[in-house]
Amino acid sequence: MKFHRLVVFFPSLLDEDVEEAMAWGRYRPEPPATLASTTRFTQHEIKLMYRGFKQECPTGVVDEEAFKNIFCQFFPLGDATQYAHFVFNTIKHKQRGKLNFEEFLDILSRVARGSRQEKLSWVFALYDVDGDGRISRGEMLAVVRAVYELVGRAAVPPVQKTSAETHVDRIFHLMDTNADGAVTPEELARWCCRDPALLSSLDTLDTIL
Repeated sequence: MKFHRLVVFFPSLLDEDVEEAMAWGRYRPEPPATLASTTRFTQHEIKLMYRGFKQECPTGVVDEEAFKNIFCQFFPLGDATQYAHFVFNTIKHKQRGKLNFEEFLDILSRVARGSRQEKLSWVFALYDVDGDGRISRGEMLAVVRAVYELVGRAAVPPVQKTSAETHVDRIFHLMDTNADGAVTPEELARWCCRDPALLSSLDTLDTIL
């Protein structure tokens, strides 16, 4: 699927934003210069992203429901709820179920501009729903169904109800080379390396959203 850029969603970070955050006891992110030194984004890009993040999440942190609401705005032709859940599952803070701007920016940096291995790692985390280091057929089916729901009426050709299961049945056993009922990170990497189109899609992946 084609991922949409969200950079246009974010205007600019001003000094008064930081002052306002401090005054109201909200979460205060590191300055743009500091974040630029630890990510692959420029200070200007970080300012653009932070303003939009703050507009949607005034407290400086986002929970899953808020994340879903933001996500759904960019996929109005389908139902993005379940896919947003899986995406949030890869980036949330495991202890508090929320993420702050630095956490959001870190994963966005690795997925949008990281190495091929970093992007593969995120794709694996997306499908490894329970985080046990293995992708089961059920997990793959759940995420593929969510992708089809996300695309909705924009899919060409139109998506059939059985399309997700047919797709998973076709590729899961090919990826699971040792036939143990689960796909490992190594098996996923080998599968992607066999397909130039998949490698190209990783190289052009814009964002986790």
